[in-house]
Amino acid sequence: MSRFFEELDYRPTPIGAISLRRRHELRLGVDVLEIKLGDEHLMSDLFTASEIALADLGLAACQGNTLDVVVGGLGLGYTAKAVLQSERCASLTVVEYLEAVIDWHEGGLLPLGPELTGDPRCRLVQGDFFAMARGTNGFDASVPVRRFDAILLDIDHSPDALLDARSESFYRPEGLADLAAHLRSGGIFGLWSDDREDSALTERLAGVFADAWAAPVTFHNPLQDRPFTQTVYLARKAS
Repeated sequence: MSRFFEELDYRPTPIGAISLRRRHELRLGVDVLEIKLGDEHLMSDLFTASEIALADLGLAACQGNTLDVVVGGLGLGYTAKAVLQSERCASLTVVEYLEAVIDWHEGGLLPLGPELTGDPRCRLVQGDFFAMARGTNGFDASVPVRRFDAILLDIDHSPDALLDARSESFYRPEGLADLAAHLRSGGIFGLWSDDREDSALTERLAGVFADAWAAPVTFHNPLQDRPFTQTVYLARKAS
């Protein structure tokens, strides 16, 4: 029988204390792995459908058979794993702001860590995704101004529910245009959101990119015993 609750790690960070916890969900009879930032739940391995869909939908929209991909936000690793499951993925750069999260993967504390760190296509980079998006050097310090086929972002709960104020300007047209500069011609930007579609955001993306659309991702929430819908936004840079 598993323990009801176990804190696997706890560390202070520039945006608050982060903790990795394992607890037994009595209603479902399963162990749940989750990350909290302060009192806020960041992610749980009980709900991963939309994180996986971010990768699947983003790569499906890409052109070509050898794709260089950036994922913003490592978390429990489900988006990164889904990218690597595609034979079209030639390289994956995962940018994570919190050093502790990378340590959990590299140290094998998280189940997907060995799979991600053992794949030669995958590189975990500690850094500020939003600062990299604004900067001219981009997401690969070894190859300045390198461009990518897809940039997939899962950091904030939504553009209206930020983890930290440093990302606020990113979701404005100027910030999105800075991000688009790091995409190749015809490249795809994918954005995860915990909410249903915000048509104003889709329109904002369409004002920066050649095309933009939103894909609802609906899954069963066993805790509430009802469907729950999140959103993946996709936008294509002009060819």
